[in-house]
Formats: sequence, C-alpha cells, structure tokens
Amino acid sequence: MRPEDLRALLEAVAGGKTGVGAAMKALETLPFEDLGFASVDHHRALRTGLPEVVWGLNKTEVQIARIVEAIAGRGQTALVTKLEAARAAEVLALLAPGVAPKASIEPVPRLLVVGEPLSPRGRGTIAVVSAGTADEPVAEEAARTAEIFGNTVLRVRDVGVAGLHRLLARRDEIESAEIVIVVAGMEAALPSVLKGLISRPVVGVPTSIGTGTHFGGMVALLSMINACASGMTVVNIDNGFGAGYFAALMNAERELR
Repeated sequence: MRPEDLRALLEAVAGGKTGVGAAMKALETLPFEDLGFASVDHHRALRTGLPEVVWGLNKTEVQIARIVEAIAGRGQTALVTKLEAARAAEVLALLAPGVAPKASIEPVPRLLVVGEPLSPRGRGTIAVVSAGTADEPVAEEAARTAEIFGNTVLRVRDVGVAGLHRLLARRDEIESAEIVIVVAGMEAALPSVLKGLISRPVVGVPTSIGTGTHFGGMVALLSMINACASGMTVVNIDNGFGAGYFAALMNAERELR
C-alpha cells in the first residue's frame, strides 16, 4: 500500500464513502503477507515511499509469480530485477489471469514489471550516463528503475573517456539534471572525469565489463571508490537497480517520500 492509497482510504472512511469493514479488509494483510516461503512487505511503501522489489536471481519461477501476485493484488507496482527474458516468460505464464495482462518483460534491463509507474514525484530529471554500449543493460536497469518510481530520465549513451569530446558535447545537458548516474566498466574513469566537470551529485555504477585483469568488475569498483573527484557515491558492481533506487529517493519531493 502506497502513502497516497492509505490517505485516500482514510479520507473515504472519514467522508462516509467507505465503511469500517471494507477499510479493515483493505488493511488486513498489513504490514506483511506470509506466503510460507516469503513474507511480502506490503507496508514498505508506507515506511519508505517505495514498494518492495523482487530480486529475480536464486528464486524459482513459481516463487516469483506468487510474490508478484501478492504485490499486485494489493494495488502496488511489482518490479522484478535480474530476470532474463526466458525466465521472465516462464513467470508470465504462471501469473494469474487477472495479473498477467498488467505484466511486461523488458529484456535489456532484465526486468519484469507488473502495473503502472508510480505517479510523478521527482524534483528534476535524473540523468543516466553510460560509458559504452556494453554497459547498456546495467544503465537501462538504473534508468527504468528511476522511471518506474516516478522520475523523468535523461539517457546519455556511449560517452566514455576513450573519446572525451563525446562527453564534452553533452556536458551542459547533463548539468541540467538533478542527479547523475554514471555507468562504466573497464578502468571506469568516466564518473570521476564527469564529476570534475559538473556540479550535480554523481552515483557511480561499476560494471563487470572488461578484459584480462578487470576481475569481474573489481577494477572498476576500486577505481570509482578511489576517485579523487568529490561529490560522488558508488554502488556495487552491476547494481543498476541500486543506483536508480538511490537516485529516486534523492530526487523525490519530500511530501511524496
């Protein structure tokens, strides 16, 4: 249940449009619903402003389907991350008839989305800047997470430091954003370089893209953590979702958090 849903319910009861019994029915699974294998946190949006998100890896398709149905059944948007298209199609086939039509598979960011994006709640635009085309799945995960959580997103693709003129050409556009997410693999110099050019806060996302001694993204992670440019924070390797979520919280109007 989202804060706006609870407010509407309370106003309906106060105004006599909804009875106490109906209101109790609407609230009966708060704060969580026990599915046996999972406890679905329906109260999370009330506490944090954003609903629970489902981690797609390491769960069975049946488990994901049942969790998604529980979230969607309470009128909330369900987001499943790290779910390859083939597995997402299997989950879609398992969803109840009333839920399946609301679902969409997004192959590039590896997401399954059930329901509509949250109402607009951002103070400004979130920019998602990617170093190279190979970083696109992680960058798009960040972008779509921010959009689903009610934000406008500017995508700036393929502006890595191997061709710095590409970044400089988009500098003013990036500066206009409220928060900037920068996604890069290899030596991951882009976030530090860009932060030295703009005044906006930067969220660095290292990716596991690289050759030889990149150690599955550890080189990119350590490079970003050790960046000399101030005003930058860093999430874990390939964690586009975490960056999008963090940026959405930073960008949210206070009364909508």
